[in-house]
Amino acid sequence: MKHRISICIAFFLLALSVSAEPPKSDPQHDFDYLLGDWEFTAVSKQWGTFRGTWSAVQLEEGQIVDEYRVVGDDDSTIYVTTTLRNYNERAGRWDLVGADAGRGLQDVGWAKRMGDEIHIEQKFGVTSDHPSLWRIRYYEIGRDRFLWSADRSLDGGKTWEKDHQKIEARRIGPARHLPALSSKTLSK
Repeated sequence: MKHRISICIAFFLLALSVSAEPPKSDPQHDFDYLLGDWEFTAVSKQWGTFRGTWSAVQLEEGQIVDEYRVVGDDDSTIYVTTTLRNYNERAGRWDLVGADAGRGLQDVGWAKRMGDEIHIEQKFGVTSDHPSLWRIRYYEIGRDRFLWSADRSLDGGKTWEKDHQKIEARRIGPARHLPALSSKTLSK
């Protein structure tokens, strides 16, 4: 009888261990490290060495808006783009859409956490005659720094230029959140 009870307990414990899932991280917080203000240096096969600032803020409902700004030696703006990152629960990923002032929609893509990294596939210049596809990887993500590397394809993903651009970012300001932009109460 003791033997049967021991076997039953063993099977019960085995069933529990098989059905138990490891704790999952909350994917809606995948980009929390990006919140705040950053300065970066970059090297690109197309544009050479450059630098800039990057700021990201989280809206009350969880979306993240970031501004990526390339600056010249005198800190004047050379290029700026704004991206909205919104977690798509149904697809299990982040959807991204970016726009440049005066040029409209410029890029669309998606992002997903892969272990300790964030991977993005993004199409840039979607309204241009020569769009490009980028595979971006955020890695060595820490509290005050991260690295970023992108491969680029000019033929829709048939061939890839490895390490087309690399960025090293350093934190210069704390994470920020914006309250709701509209009133939460409606007049009756």
